[in-house]
Amino acid sequence: MRSARLHGIGDIRLHDEPVPGPGPGTSLIRVTAVGICGSDLHWYAEAGIGDAQLGAPLVIGHEFAGVIEGGPRHGERVAVDPAIPCGVCEPCREGNRNLCPFIDFAGHGTTDGALREFLTWPDQLLHPLPDEITDADGAMLEPLGVALHALDLGHLRAGFTVAVIGCGPIGLCLIQLARAAGATTIVAADPLAHRRQAALQCGATVALAADPGSFGAGLREATAGRGVDVGFEVAGTDAAVALTIAAVRPGARVVLAGIPEDDRTTFSASGARRKGLSLVMVRRMNETYPRAIRLLQRRAVDVSSLVTDRFPLSQVDQAFRVAQARTGLKVMVEADTPDDVLGVWGEVLSAAAPSGDRPA
Repeated sequence: MRSARLHGIGDIRLHDEPVPGPGPGTSLIRVTAVGICGSDLHWYAEAGIGDAQLGAPLVIGHEFAGVIEGGPRHGERVAVDPAIPCGVCEPCREGNRNLCPFIDFAGHGTTDGALREFLTWPDQLLHPLPDEITDADGAMLEPLGVALHALDLGHLRAGFTVAVIGCGPIGLCLIQLARAAGATTIVAADPLAHRRQAALQCGATVALAADPGSFGAGLREATAGRGVDVGFEVAGTDAAVALTIAAVRPGARVVLAGIPEDDRTTFSASGARRKGLSLVMVRRMNETYPRAIRLLQRRAVDVSSLVTDRFPLSQVDQAFRVAQARTGLKVMVEADTPDDVLGVWGEVLSAAAPSGDRPA
């Protein structure tokens, strides 16, 4: 099978590797769709993210869907939760599996991710996809889940007003979720015009340029000078944090979901202190896949329109360059044609799988 491994800054290479064999409690997954996330771009551009640095060639990619090959669930289309918690630590026992200090996460640290043709993954993290949800939509469940977790942390209530600063895919999902949750005014901001247009299409009341002057004037007009009840920062820059703090009213809640390039976030303490703000950090997601799937089934959220570029695995380097240019929204890496994939894995599986597990 082919795997795309990151060897260093901007250095991603295709390798021929053995198809892995599933162990107890795991299934073999034929990967069909992988979204390139902003955190993947940190790995690609910086060979690391935060305090995690590339130590050996790594398969990145954690937004993905696929098909189970072999076993009792053979042929089932699934979205894959990329986080494997330990299940026994205090955060896990408290229901905060996303805060597990021993978590293994696809495409992070030493855990290979999804930019390969096959992988094995724990059965309990494989969520069945209804027929009406495409494989690409299944991969988009991960960023939608992050947005849903951020929304939960914002304690949004019906009738609240909201600001979303940063209109990449997660920010655009947040806009849709806030509208579905009953927000009456949604102020969006982004420096890129095409993302501001996407924000309006996703339900933002107004989409503003991300500079303090025009943003301040637009915010005052949209909120009658009051400011918003909840602010979501989804850009990972100090400028975006400053805009979010400026956007909210006194006593409001600010949710920081962006990941800064240099692992540092700074802001003026006086403005936040005088408003008495509550600042909350987003750590990935926590048990959101079932809810996210139901939202797509009800068409309360549209993720299909957020996928603007598609590439086969053989063009993964080009996919990263396009994602890095930020000329679109979500870049998706998809499987090659079924015939091509069959040529890679069919004989291997037939030889390796127990007779009861062999594909028909």
